[in-house]
Amino acid sequence: MSLSEAGAATSQQIRLAAGEHDLAAVFVIRGAVFVAEQNVPVEEEWDLRDTEADHLLALHDGVPVGTVRMVVEQEGVGLLGRLAVLPRARGTGTGKALVLAVEERARERGLRSVELHAQTQALGFYEALGYTAHGEEFLDAGIPHLHMERDLR
Repeated sequence: MSLSEAGAATSQQIRLAAGEHDLAAVFVIRGAVFVAEQNVPVEEEWDLRDTEADHLLALHDGVPVGTVRMVVEQEGVGLLGRLAVLPRARGTGTGKALVLAVEERARERGLRSVELHAQTQALGFYEALGYTAHGEEFLDAGIPHLHMERDLR
């Protein structure tokens, strides 16, 4: 899947966030989903890893509606995180497109797998995309999570 592929009902584009305007959109979307909707404290939502991350931005008809970041966690492993889609774009395939775009970006960077910390309510979403849960449930910002991973080889 290309980072700029058209969706069925709307023109959907997934691209690397570039410049201040795109990064502002990334943080507005994350603030709306995590801070306002899920009550994650602001000080836990934004962190220093944002400066080293690849941020991807989803647009519908040119309007930002979703985002995800990938951090190279260790040699050969990318950490997918902060996947957020605005309510009006949920159910349109945007979340799936963002995950696939992270996988493509990881392959471009020569990574062998992608890991993530999934909210337990989202396990089925990630399992349908080939991710496998492992380890014990843990709390992140007061929300239950599980570690998941997908081998890209």
